[in-house]
Amino acid sequence: MKKSYLALLLLPGLVFLAAFMVIPILLTVGSTFYHESRFTVEGYILFFKDPYFLKIVWTTLRVSIITTLLCMVLGFPTAYYISRQSPRRKGLLLALAIFPLLTSSVVRSFSWTIILGKKGLLNNTLLSLGIIQEPLNILYTPTAMIIGLIHLFLPLIIITLVGVMENIDSDLVKAAESLGASRFSAFCKIIIPLSVPGLIIGGILVFVGSLTAYTTPALLGGKQRVISTFLYQNAITLNDWYLASVIATIMMFITFIIIALMNKLATKLNPKGS
Repeated sequence: MKKSYLALLLLPGLVFLAAFMVIPILLTVGSTFYHESRFTVEGYILFFKDPYFLKIVWTTLRVSIITTLLCMVLGFPTAYYISRQSPRRKGLLLALAIFPLLTSSVVRSFSWTIILGKKGLLNNTLLSLGIIQEPLNILYTPTAMIIGLIHLFLPLIIITLVGVMENIDSDLVKAAESLGASRFSAFCKIIIPLSVPGLIIGGILVFVGSLTAYTTPALLGGKQRVISTFLYQNAITLNDWYLASVIATIMMFITFIIIALMNKLATKLNPKGS
């Protein structure tokens, strides 16, 4: 009776997910194999034979992977520092880390156009200091997209890692140090392995967000195309919904493959914690 009651509690959520997520996804994927009243895989063949399309996929993957790795590198020490603070100070630092999420991604992206432009704050500062002789061409490049995406998703990985790290018993590090391990060695052999689950979850959130983000690449990338902006162009501008469905399906499969690989990596790095 109790199990039946719990199953009923799940029913509204399952119906909602099926109606607004599962069914639309299945219809989108199905439409890529049934075009002009016949079964076809022509859309996928044309996509993977076209160098321009493959370049877009490579640019998207490169931007997403670099963004994820840099967020891990920047977020890990930040999260560790926050997790070792007193509850009051930890709350304040977490609030500061979360604060950027309260600002629209459009506003944040536009702010980077002001900073990274040829006559922006960064170039004006470097020119005034004599570090460079001519403005750097950063805006409307993959580099600009990466900077904007890091600003967008770094809080996610910090929050995820803090939740994991604050549950790591500090006595484990003290025990390792009492047995002769240096603080750095104890950090590498205890803190990092025990933080792997949070690192992988945070990495997945950042990667998926970077892969599917539209606003930041559209505003900071200029003519640099990624999968999301290419999808929008075909669906809205060119009204080619078949190719847009093919692009969306490829994006979903890339996401699933990367998530599976990262979960497999987490299992290898920390079999007991995964």
